[in-house]
Amino acid sequence: MKKVMILAIVLIGITAMAQEKGKSQRSEMTPEQHATLQTKRMTLALDLSTVQQEQVQGLHEAQAKMRIAKMEERKARKNSDDAKKPTSEERYAMQNKRLDQQIAHKAEMKKVLSAEQYARWEKMAKHKGKRAKGRKGKKRAGKKHRNKQ
Repeated sequence: MKKVMILAIVLIGITAMAQEKGKSQRSEMTPEQHATLQTKRMTLALDLSTVQQEQVQGLHEAQAKMRIAKMEERKARKNSDDAKKPTSEERYAMQNKRLDQQIAHKAEMKKVLSAEQYARWEKMAKHKGKRAKGRKGKKRAGKKHRNKQ
């Protein structure tokens, strides 16, 4: 009986440590590092010139900093004493702001990229969105399945 309990405790500890490790590795990179990697991936995919690389790097850095600021804001709101879900008006305002930012980003990319590069970039973005939606659906299905048991 003691051996079973010790084994269970060890397994729980290993599982907890593995989950913590995955979270910390993602957050170790700075916004500039994220932007650099993203720009290099785009350079390989779209054959960007050095001038385009610099312009895209600036766009990516701004976007990464904004994303981290939003994440910190969500964490602060979640950890605050009056943690409540946003109202429908607040949710609408947040979605509207996010879509406005996406439109502005798309317009900036259109200025930087040539017509051919922009078409390929849109195709890549659409493919990336489909993959993310597919993963998101699979995660949700898994959670629902676990709750039924």
